[in-house]
Amino acid sequence: MIKKLLILAAAVTVTQAAPPQTTADLVVVISPAKDELAWLAIPWETDLTVARRKAATAGRPIFLWEMDGHPLGCT
Repeated sequence: MIKKLLILAAAVTVTQAAPPQTTADLVVVISPAKDELAWLAIPWETDLTVARRKAATAGRPIFLWEMDGHPLGCT
């Protein structure tokens, strides 16, 4: 088992870009791409009552994103 893991680890090559040299370079690296911001175009509702009314009017279901606990999963 160990030999297989070592062979697999040796076969995997990791490529890493050079670290950003300026703050502007860092902003380019960490800024989301245009296609990663598509979720902002969705007219999200934070009030369930308003969402239910809109869904009933449009004849559409509700996508409910809900969670319990700490937002970072640190419970």
